[in-house]
Amino acid sequence: MPIVREYKETIKERAQREPEFASALLDEAVTLFLNGEPDTARLILRDLVNATVGFEALATETTKPSKSLHRMLSAKGNPTMDNLAAILKVLRQNFKINFEVHAVPS
Repeated sequence: MPIVREYKETIKERAQREPEFASALLDEAVTLFLNGEPDTARLILRDLVNATVGFEALATETTKPSKSLHRMLSAKGNPTMDNLAAILKVLRQNFKINFEVHAVPS
């Protein structure tokens, strides 16, 4: 019988063990938002928050209720730009990274 493991456990352990992996997840989520794929971006952000800062700490840092943050980053969530910016700011500070956006001609 094959050993089956919940992917969220794998993401959490790898994000905690490899800061570069966590940063890559954040980069991917931002890229997805900018490329018009907010549904997938929210789910990646949710997994990243669960794996790193946690929703309670995020709630404290953003001054938003934890339950609201869970809803915002759910499959059907709809965070405002202000809320999304607050979430990204906390994650950026946590990982000590800055974003640079470069336009690529199509």
